[in-house]
Amino acid sequence: MRRSPSLFAWILLLFACTAFATQDPAPVRKAVQEYLRVQTKGLPGKVSFTFQGLDPSNKLKPCGAFDVSLPPGARVWGRTNLTVRCLAENGWSIFVPVHIHVVASYVITAHPLGRGQTIASSDLASRRGDLSDLPAGVITDERQAVGRTMTISIAAGRPLRADMIREPFVVQQNQAVKVVSRGPGFQVSNEGRALNPGADGAVVQVRLASGQIVSGIARRGGIVEIGY
Repeated sequence: MRRSPSLFAWILLLFACTAFATQDPAPVRKAVQEYLRVQTKGLPGKVSFTFQGLDPSNKLKPCGAFDVSLPPGARVWGRTNLTVRCLAENGWSIFVPVHIHVVASYVITAHPLGRGQTIASSDLASRRGDLSDLPAGVITDERQAVGRTMTISIAAGRPLRADMIREPFVVQQNQAVKVVSRGPGFQVSNEGRALNPGADGAVVQVRLASGQIVSGIARRGGIVEIGY
């Protein structure tokens, strides 16, 4: 008569199955791919990404649902690490290194530009390349730059970044300005002289004819607004 396996044998078999259980790499790879497709959908140009899949001999507990995320403040191109977290109770977390390539046109200087220079379309040109190889903030549309003012000097053929430009000043230092004070049911105008330059919407200080110094919001046309 054949004897049934003992309870001890069943426990050993169960322990062996658990000890050698691994996470199937395919669903993890799919979760990462879907996350990256959504995150890069609005980027300009041609987007591709590469990452190393999960080691088939991993020791992770099998899981069927995942949460994928980028580190706080990370840009959605270049080299970064994604966090993949198993949503099961007592689940695991791993880091997945990724390289996101974005091949698109970006703005470069057509010739040297000086600090304080107002940018015209003729000052700019375009070049195509992988944005992940460029500094953060590179401008991809010349409309973001035309009419702005350079904050530094830059050589020809260099990528133009957002931190190199600013809105043009609508109020210049020492300019005679009209100070308009508004409040519920009243409006008063005064004349003064700006103590500092400012772009549209920036805070500037003005010395009134009486000698009083006030702060207001710079507006086009040499106007400084004060709200009450």
